[in-house]
Amino acid sequence: MSILCGFHAIEEALKSAGKGKATLYVSGKGPRIKKIEELASRQGIPLVRLSSRELSDIVSGDHRGIALSIEGYTPESSFEAFLASINDSQTTLLVLILDGITDPHNFGAILRSADQFEADFVCIPERRAASETEVVANSSAGAVHHVPFAQVPNLSRAVEKLKKHGFWVYGAAMGGDPIHSVDLSGRTAVVLGSEGRGISANLASHCDAEIAVPAKGRLDSLNVSVAAGIILYEIRRQQNW
Repeated sequence: MSILCGFHAIEEALKSAGKGKATLYVSGKGPRIKKIEELASRQGIPLVRLSSRELSDIVSGDHRGIALSIEGYTPESSFEAFLASINDSQTTLLVLILDGITDPHNFGAILRSADQFEADFVCIPERRAASETEVVANSSAGAVHHVPFAQVPNLSRAVEKLKKHGFWVYGAAMGGDPIHSVDLSGRTAVVLGSEGRGISANLASHCDAEIAVPAKGRLDSLNVSVAAGIILYEIRRQQNW
């Protein structure tokens, strides 16, 4: 069971709540909470009123007077179904491949950027990936319910499948070519590694080239979720999105 607390996360999850069993818990008042209550009512989601202390017993952290529990629903999509859906007219597809992003806050923030720039798909590994659904949903402000993503058993094989569908695959690395100097206008996939370890050597060997966000700060690199947003913007800019 997943328990969501953020207003955005709850609103977006309620729109998909028909796919699972959900209950809305409310202890607070206000126009935002009333709006969510009305949305839950339209979706046929039961509402349970609790005291703030009772809600705190259910939710860890700040619940802001409202929480949503969902059972039997995962926002995950199918990578194979995505590949099967590609047709010849889709010349500007954009895929993110996340290698070892274990921090759910970073994963959530990346999904939020992926939603804003309409990434077509996000691949994550079955192992060494963020798995705290509630934190991801809240950090992404509900984007987890809109961005198609899936866990795959082997990222290197996923990359090779993308190449067979006409994708150029780029690894994001500090020593890569500046993103504005690389042609990213076609079917493009970008591999993002963890902040500490980067992209695994095996996966990096499957990339066509490396790209980087030019920076001159004193720290080693940008936060991976910030870098993801900049890279996504540049790709969509080149794709005349």
